[in-house]
Amino acid sequence: MNVSCIIPTWNESAAIRKAIESAWQCGAAEVIVADGGSRDDTRELAAAAGARVIATPAGRARQQNAGAREATGDVLLFLHADTRLADDCVEQIRVAFDRQPNRWGGGFRQRIEARGWLYRCLETGNAARVQFRGVPFGDQAIFVRREIFFASGGFPEVALMEDLILMRHLRRQAWPVLLQGPLSVSPRRWQRHGIV
Repeated sequence: MNVSCIIPTWNESAAIRKAIESAWQCGAAEVIVADGGSRDDTRELAAAAGARVIATPAGRARQQNAGAREATGDVLLFLHADTRLADDCVEQIRVAFDRQPNRWGGGFRQRIEARGWLYRCLETGNAARVQFRGVPFGDQAIFVRREIFFASGGFPEVALMEDLILMRHLRRQAWPVLLQGPLSVSPRRWQRHGIV
């Protein structure tokens, strides 16, 4: 079972190299960076790290769908540029599908790279959302069997919450799995916009 890692980017020069390296380290068969018009050196850094870089229209859903169309793997793993995979994430996916072949995919537990009890609450709450509501978000490195992703129509090309919409659709077929990971996730989004 081959896993293709797809990373949507827009001005991610500070983070992209580590994200790509984590994908190679955990055993991804290919890494595709779907760039939505970066004005920094994201594309050059991604190519130097061994990713295949494609230019796409801006918008995370469009970028992820474009990357998925280029991917060749049996499983599509969508990784945010400010997130790093654990060394055995691909193996965790393989084991999960071997044990539960009826599942379409899922997401991972997170370790947010910041101190404080609010971040630990976020990690716990995000994991609980997958377990009890069946909805992993994009920052949990959603992975989906290729044929199911395309049969579902992929990510709806909306401005926000494309992950939520697709996950609600897919959970009607089967409940997602929550894998241990953990992912290493940058706290930048919560530090910029607040936790609540």
